[in-house]
Amino acid sequence: MFKQEVSDEEIKADLMYRLLRKHCWGAKYLPVDTLVNWISKQIIKNGKRIGKCVEELAGEGYVLLHKRGETISLNPARSREIAEHIKKVLKI
Repeated sequence: MFKQEVSDEEIKADLMYRLLRKHCWGAKYLPVDTLVNWISKQIIKNGKRIGKCVEELAGEGYVLLHKRGETISLNPARSREIAEHIKKVLKI
């Protein structure tokens, strides 16, 4: 598979979509390192950029960080906004 150049908004939407597919809402979470490894295999200039996107999503309230920022889950209070954002950006 070829690596590709994508925008930060597409990275954020992809992060949320992967968490959505794994049903990671609220108290069910995944390690941030795992998500970074999955996405970094497909994106050019990957490492710190993905971490920055995770921090921005947490600041916007779309995701919740657990265990001192080492794990992540979607914010169930914003489920409708998350679904609309994913559909708009990824065109699913």
